[in-house]
Amino acid sequence: MQKLITQAVPTGVHVVTVRTKEKVNGMTAAWVTQVSFKPPMIAVAIAPPRLTHGLIKEAGYFCINALPEDQIDLAKHFGYKSGRKKDKMKGVKFTNAMKGSPVLDAAYAYVECELQDVFTAGDHDIFVGSVVDVAVMKEDAAPLIFHWDDFFGGSK
Repeated sequence: MQKLITQAVPTGVHVVTVRTKEKVNGMTAAWVTQVSFKPPMIAVAIAPPRLTHGLIKEAGYFCINALPEDQIDLAKHFGYKSGRKKDKMKGVKFTNAMKGSPVLDAAYAYVECELQDVFTAGDHDIFVGSVVDVAVMKEDAAPLIFHWDDFFGGSK
């Protein structure tokens, strides 16, 4: 069923990054969407066991890094490893958004948000943030679209 849902409701692939006083981390997420125009707000769904989940609550800010279609290996890097066991930012080039969240050099755009609320939705929590910083660095980039088989095996 999950594979069918991803075919019926296509989404982009993003890396959600966060910086606390002690840790910098990122994770791959496909469940990201704008939820308000006024004020501009973004939501991302993250499972509670993920390290990034707790770090966002601690930091109060997070950054959505939009990946171009040629960055599937980077998406897998941030998706297949736990930040508890490995420094996923090591060797990855990044700068900082206005509030200090990491912006990946490979991203074609980013949106930094201040955490406003968290809602439980099944096995994930939805983090809603107000946009505090946004930029598109590569206007002509095509987004990386989530395909089930790219991340969970299969013919692709």
